[in-house]
Amino acid sequence: MTDRIVSDFEAPATGGKPFKLSDQRGKTTVLYFYPKDSTPGCTTEAQQFRDLHAEFVKAGCVIAGVSRDSLRSHENFKLKQELPFELLSDADEALCAQFEVIKEKKLYGKPVRGIERSTFVIDGKGVLRREWRGVKAPGHAQEVLEYIKML
Repeated sequence: MTDRIVSDFEAPATGGKPFKLSDQRGKTTVLYFYPKDSTPGCTTEAQQFRDLHAEFVKAGCVIAGVSRDSLRSHENFKLKQELPFELLSDADEALCAQFEVIKEKKLYGKPVRGIERSTFVIDGKGVLRREWRGVKAPGHAQEVLEYIKML
């Protein structure tokens, strides 16, 4: 799936303005998909991207988190965690489908459809350069940053 042009997309985002991939041309975009606002793993991941945000910006990056939560939920999560980047609401699962991140998972032994924690690095020309799937949150943001620094 890497080294292909990512189709442009627009999604509702925190901060009052839709996020459009084509608006990020010239910058590297880190798009990370996570299951749910304010859950332990998702909070850890968001905090790590937050804590490294200045280094990502210095490397010419834009970070955006994506889940199926509502914008209201995202705004609360962003405020509570003091996130310096936008969160995108994908309630209709259009982005999830585009990046193929919806998977069958088990919750208390029952099968459920959910987002597989995944991260995608899209270069300034809109080319998908790297993807991580089935991510474990601790240390992941640092791993993504190390990759960005090598680009």
